[in-house]
Amino acid sequence: MPPIDRRLIFSLNWQLLLLVAALFTVGVFNLYSASGVRVEDGVAINPYYQKQMVWGLAGLFCMVVIMLPDYRYLKSLAWPLMCLTLILLAMVPVLGKSVYGAKRWLDLGAMSFQPSELAKISVLLLAARMLSESSGKLGWLGLFAVLAACMVPAAMIVVQPDLGSGLNIVLLLGGMILYRGLTGGVFKTLVLVIPAVMPLTWRFLKPYQKQRILTFLNPENDPLGSGYHIIQSQIAVGSGKIWGKGFLEGSQSQLRFLPEKHTDFAVAVFSEEWGFIGVIVLLSLFAFFLLRIYVSARDAKDRFGSFLCAGVFFYFFWQIMINIGMVIGLMPVVGIPLPFISYGGSATIVNFCLIGLVQSVSMRRYVFKKS
Repeated sequence: MPPIDRRLIFSLNWQLLLLVAALFTVGVFNLYSASGVRVEDGVAINPYYQKQMVWGLAGLFCMVVIMLPDYRYLKSLAWPLMCLTLILLAMVPVLGKSVYGAKRWLDLGAMSFQPSELAKISVLLLAARMLSESSGKLGWLGLFAVLAACMVPAAMIVVQPDLGSGLNIVLLLGGMILYRGLTGGVFKTLVLVIPAVMPLTWRFLKPYQKQRILTFLNPENDPLGSGYHIIQSQIAVGSGKIWGKGFLEGSQSQLRFLPEKHTDFAVAVFSEEWGFIGVIVLLSLFAFFLLRIYVSARDAKDRFGSFLCAGVFFYFFWQIMINIGMVIGLMPVVGIPLPFISYGGSATIVNFCLIGLVQSVSMRRYVFKKS
């Protein structure tokens, strides 16, 4: 591998880095609040925010390691990384650690690793490679080839069961395929077939997954059971009103009415404390964050780099949309965290790794001619 040209540093997407730093900082402060519990002598703090800072430093290191080498070398790693991912996913049912009745983690002693997070990067790299190897819009043969190669890990993840991560991979892949473009016949057929097939997936869902959908349609049907999460989340969001209750002053979170407040419902804590204005600011940060990733995809000087950035864009876009949608009751609860805001070790490292990919593409946008 050739040495790194120092001039590449000046081509960094600095605006994207500043936005990531801002979002992660907001997430740490929000986790500090989400870690607090009201007690008689004041507020007791759990160490979620401290652990998140450690994960953030690890993620920052991974981002730098990924962005410095030329991203085109990753093409040759796409298939080996996918094979490694499939092996790790196959190990989960046998050696995985069970949490809340689901085996999704491999216990590595001092830490736990979630192979489904690695699967997102594997699918991204392999899909970018396959979609960039030919020009023109995608026909049936090309579509089936991409789906056959990239949907296997998604199916293995759903079986764990982890519907949220599996859905995230499907949406990521679907966005990349649409970014590449489909022939007219393929697109029209899929528009007709997919809505007709969707109801048939109901019979393959597990009972708790069906209950989540029924709860989404009518959370008041079981307010102390399956509907408790979404009801308390909506109360927290609504009680923030325009300006919020203030930092560490949210009653739903501090008095432990809001469950999973440091993971799936972290933005509900933020909304209660900072109100409508605070949420608008947070959404604006995410909007500019996505815009900078899109600019990197647009300005990439080869197809592989463009598809990599497009995949990262759709990865973050759908996570943001689904998480915020489920917090306010517009989508079922599927366990998808909010990037840089929700607590999570594996997810934090993957988020920074994906930013490293975008930076690697952005740094080299002037290095070679478009192909």
